[in-house]
Amino acid sequence: MQTQQQTILVTGATAGFGKAIAKLLVSQGHTVIGVGRRQAKLDELTSDLETESGQFIGMACDISDISAIQPMLDKLNSEHGDSMPIDVLVNNAGLALGTEAAFETKLDDWMTMVDTNIKGLIALTHAILPDMVERNSGYIINVGSIAGNYPYFGGNVYGATKAFVRQFSLNLRADLLGKNVRVTNLEPGNVGGTEFSVVRYHGDTGKANKVYEGFESMSAVDIADIVSWLIHSPAHVNVNTLEVMPTAQTFAGLRIAKNGDKDV
Repeated sequence: MQTQQQTILVTGATAGFGKAIAKLLVSQGHTVIGVGRRQAKLDELTSDLETESGQFIGMACDISDISAIQPMLDKLNSEHGDSMPIDVLVNNAGLALGTEAAFETKLDDWMTMVDTNIKGLIALTHAILPDMVERNSGYIINVGSIAGNYPYFGGNVYGATKAFVRQFSLNLRADLLGKNVRVTNLEPGNVGGTEFSVVRYHGDTGKANKVYEGFESMSAVDIADIVSWLIHSPAHVNVNTLEVMPTAQTFAGLRIAKNGDKDV
């Protein structure tokens, strides 16, 4: 079990999984570089965590704009220097937009998901990975989803982006043979209490809340606990993929459109 303090960059740090992960890791004494779009939320988190044993550094950046990623890292380096190599990258930032069938969706929603869930993730990984390889040490945790494993109605491009994250993670493992850099694709199922469904339903909190009615979902704290466990696991152990669901959730049954059915 690893116990030394580490420097951990977490994207999507202003809400949901990212915020819970940042708070837990800082409380454990780590230095967390929290990346998010909303400066006010980063400032609020910085204030909340100032009495913890670790350190929180907020960096405003929208990773869906890949041209903004390197300037953000340059700013980080100029303010904190080479004394803070990134030991762990948690690629958490991502979103789903819409639940319509593919023939009813907005193309802009599809492109936004691709820009964030795929292009932003790979651009940040591409920028940080070479230093990990040079130091012969590092860990990349990609937050995927069970949507990348199991298709469902309305999942279309969101599920496809998470399938990409899964395969990208596995291919990183193949490329990193002998480099002592770990890679995990963490694949959560239903998690309540975050902004995920509110964003997916374009701000309709009524629809979002119905997603979590009638059962006990997982929470962002549950996901943070898992990320902490992964980070603190022995350096010679690599969890390739970790799929996790609430006990109340299981695999969807296969569906059949019978003669005369128009809406299924």
